[in-house]
Amino acid sequence: MKRVVTEGHCLFAAMIAGAAVLRVVVMAAYGTAQLYWYDSFTYLDTAVHLKPGGAFHPAGYSFFLRLLWPFHSVELVAGLQHAMGLGTAVMIYALLRRHRLPAWGATLATLPVLFDPAFVRLEHAVLSDTQLIFLVVAALTVVMWRAKPPVRAAVAAGALLALAGLTRTAAVPLLGLVLLYLVVRRAGVRQVAALALAGMLPLAAYAGWYQAHHGRFALSGSDGVALWARTMTFADCAVIRPPADEAKLCPNGTVVDAASEYVWAPGASLNLLPGDRFSHNDLARRFALRAIAAQPVDYLREVAHDASLAFAVTPVRHPARVSPALSFPVGSWPLPSFPLIETVRGEYDPAIRGMSSVEPYASLLGAYRYPGLLHGPLFGVALLLGGIGAIGRRRAALLPWAAAALLFLGPIAALDFDHRYVLPAVPVACAAAALGIRSLAAAGLRRLRSAAV
Repeated sequence: MKRVVTEGHCLFAAMIAGAAVLRVVVMAAYGTAQLYWYDSFTYLDTAVHLKPGGAFHPAGYSFFLRLLWPFHSVELVAGLQHAMGLGTAVMIYALLRRHRLPAWGATLATLPVLFDPAFVRLEHAVLSDTQLIFLVVAALTVVMWRAKPPVRAAVAAGALLALAGLTRTAAVPLLGLVLLYLVVRRAGVRQVAALALAGMLPLAAYAGWYQAHHGRFALSGSDGVALWARTMTFADCAVIRPPADEAKLCPNGTVVDAASEYVWAPGASLNLLPGDRFSHNDLARRFALRAIAAQPVDYLREVAHDASLAFAVTPVRHPARVSPALSFPVGSWPLPSFPLIETVRGEYDPAIRGMSSVEPYASLLGAYRYPGLLHGPLFGVALLLGGIGAIGRRRAALLPWAAAALLFLGPIAALDFDHRYVLPAVPVACAAAALGIRSLAAAGLRRLRSAAV
């Protein structure tokens, strides 16, 4: 691999400076970090007590929050996450320059993560998404920095992917993807073994820790519940013919506007069973797998329909209660009244409160507009270009494109579409598109030269 081009960074420097100013304004415009019920408080509670939750969230993000616990400041959390957002752009830029892209092309690929309000708002919230994006991009950068990564790079990439999987379980398949990539690229037995061990050992250790608390060797206790909810949009028990114990989970006439809403709908069949919904996780998984096996076309149709929502020019509200975050809000958002909130406030940060906008900075952000065309449709174009550019032997776009596809489709196939869940795929897809365009341009140039000879 040729060394990184060392000239022409002025354009990217200007963009990163502008993005840093935007984040400074965001920090000044909102009195504190955005906290969501119940996700943010679950993460913070786990950080204090270091016990794996039995529902959706593994504890990878809570480990990060634990490191910051001595400072008792969710504002510090937001500040460091803004730095992660900038760091993600720097890694994408450096990787693309390493692969001989011009400065303007590498800079263009970083613009969504630098200036899309959806990313900046995530950075300002106590949510795991920014950490996930940072870890995935870091792992891909380490793996792709050389044509055949050395053993130490394989170890680093494996550890980063393990942390990503512990941050969000949707990232766990990336470990298998990168292992396959190293095998196909004939990177070497030592490299493959190093990445496998560095990636699998932390996941196995966490699963053992989870088993000690919840009696099940797993990373979370929600995979079955999530997949059951996915099937509620198409399941027909006359076709599935489940056994008696699973038949209790058949659709019962309750209809909501998105698959994920069935997890929380009080009238849904799962929530009418005795006990906590997650105590029926194994039963829900069996039903869901049976439903998908009996109705594979219906399942794929639902996944394809929900995936198409990501490319709309005007972002679709899905679920209807969730507004796509393509602008910066102005106003105040008080916290609900729950015992867990008071507990977290007392243990993690006594200054925790509802977020409110601060003038005159909020008015500046309120006037900031990021066109929808540069959000959903751009993501679709990036996936298309990256996919085309990944075709053929030794195409550099193949790994980031496959990673973007997994990050995008995995959550939809396992639960539902959500604008927030799409975002981790966007920076990787943009990098794949840039690499794909370069590969296509290089191939076209070679054909022209051959024809001219």
